[in-house]
Amino acid sequence: MNSIVFSDSNENSGSSSISNPETPTPENSTPDFTALKRLSENLESIFESSEFDFCSDAKIVFSDSREIPIHRCIVAARSPFFKSVFSSPIVKDKGGKLELKDLAKDFDVGYDALAVVLGYLYSGKVRPLPREVCVCVDEECSHVGCRPVVDFMVEVLYASFTFQISELVTLYQRRLLDILDKVAVDDILVILSVANMCEKACERLVAECIDIVVKSDIDPVTLEKALPHDIVKHIMDTRSDVGLGETDINTSPDKHVRRMHRALDSDDVELVSMLLKEGHTTLDNAHALHYAVAYCDKKTTKELLDLERADVNNKNQRGYTVLHVAAMRKEPGIIASLITKGARPTDLTPDGRKAVQISKRLTKYVDYHRCTEKGKDSPKDRLCVEILEEAERRDPQLGEASLSLAMAGDDLRVRLLYLENRVCLARLLFPREAQVAMEIAKVDATSEFPLAPNLNEAPFIMAEGHLNRLKALQETVNLGKRFFPRCSDHLNKIMDAEDLSELANLGNDTAEERQMKKRRYMELQDVLLEAFCKDKADLDKSPAKSPVISSSASSTSRGLARTNGSRFTPRK
Repeated sequence: MNSIVFSDSNENSGSSSISNPETPTPENSTPDFTALKRLSENLESIFESSEFDFCSDAKIVFSDSREIPIHRCIVAARSPFFKSVFSSPIVKDKGGKLELKDLAKDFDVGYDALAVVLGYLYSGKVRPLPREVCVCVDEECSHVGCRPVVDFMVEVLYASFTFQISELVTLYQRRLLDILDKVAVDDILVILSVANMCEKACERLVAECIDIVVKSDIDPVTLEKALPHDIVKHIMDTRSDVGLGETDINTSPDKHVRRMHRALDSDDVELVSMLLKEGHTTLDNAHALHYAVAYCDKKTTKELLDLERADVNNKNQRGYTVLHVAAMRKEPGIIASLITKGARPTDLTPDGRKAVQISKRLTKYVDYHRCTEKGKDSPKDRLCVEILEEAERRDPQLGEASLSLAMAGDDLRVRLLYLENRVCLARLLFPREAQVAMEIAKVDATSEFPLAPNLNEAPFIMAEGHLNRLKALQETVNLGKRFFPRCSDHLNKIMDAEDLSELANLGNDTAEERQMKKRRYMELQDVLLEAFCKDKADLDKSPAKSPVISSSASSTSRGLARTNGSRFTPRK
């Protein structure tokens, strides 16, 4: 852990008159200092401790229903923004309930970032960067300028600007300036975008970021997607003035490439096919697959892949393959689709990074190591890392899914019933993993358990539709084994241990038998999830994956970080 990032506990900011209590100073013994210190601690405890929730008279609510209780008189006295908000009759009519999306309209602010800003309003002290959300899962990273750190800092910067806390804006502008040389150039665009929202308060940060981007290899299309038009024009004009505008890497795409990109923006792959017939450009020359993977809908990307007219290992002007761009997009379905089409996970960027390293630098440690509740979606970031790791680790032998399927032999009816049950079980227990595999295999839905026994009715004729479905379901199972081997192994154990077709057959059962089968199925769910979480924990503790942060972070549940000694927990 780099000491620079996480050593700023109780750091003073601009106008705060409270010194660090841990730093011996002559004032420590004066009555004024002691009184100020005690006042700060008392106000901090009001904010952090749930014991004082009874006296809160307002709350800030997140889109996921979490909330932070606040006290109007304190935040209004400390922030002109909140003073104006609470004087509004609309807020009074809502009983002091504030939606965060209405307060911070132009940029998403996370729970931990808001806690830091509000904590400053109460105590006058700046909290340290919370390790739980400021550490990525790349063990080789110093965690000084990786994406989790950048995201947290710009969220605090934007919230501080929005709430008109000038001294906190100044402090976080300085912190960001200090790490710019350690931030990936693509992440500089995030900082530049937010700093530009802060207008004159962050002029120096904007200027420094623009200088870095001007000298970088970021292409005009990426700039246009990430930044306001006036900033892009300024960057392009500056490049031209210093002689960088003449290089191919910084020239705008020609009109034919633009037309293809616009067609992709409209999700019109048919128009893309027509443009290809005109012969003015190709998918590779237009870097159309790179563009679709970065900016388009998953369905559009897969339709473009299905044209099979693009090289999935083609590199763009910056030397990035499509898989590198997909790792930045953080969409597991797209990553898996590219790998099934032959994308190489071992290809390197010009600075020596593989797709999995890109993905790890973008993934918060706390999200990756969060044990998912049964039947709930796994974090997308973690799935991206796992898919890329598995693709790089081995080329799996895709044989029978389990002993049960092998015993089915050539009985197509039994195989179809088995696959229906297995994929349905995967959807219930590992919904996001199953969704990824099903999307690639083009299986829109499976029969629910009560419908599966219809396959047992006599006479049963295996029609073409049944054969097509069997093929698609088999591909779904194979993809699950390839990209999610741990999930697949646990599903195998359950499928081999139980006759799930009997559990599914509820047609002629008594109420007592139905209840018994339901209990048995729930037991299977619990056993499977317990085994999966234990397997995941064992993997995390293995020497190959040594912990990046202390165990206190890994104990954080459901991806919600707890700051040391604070009470910030989700509220339902």
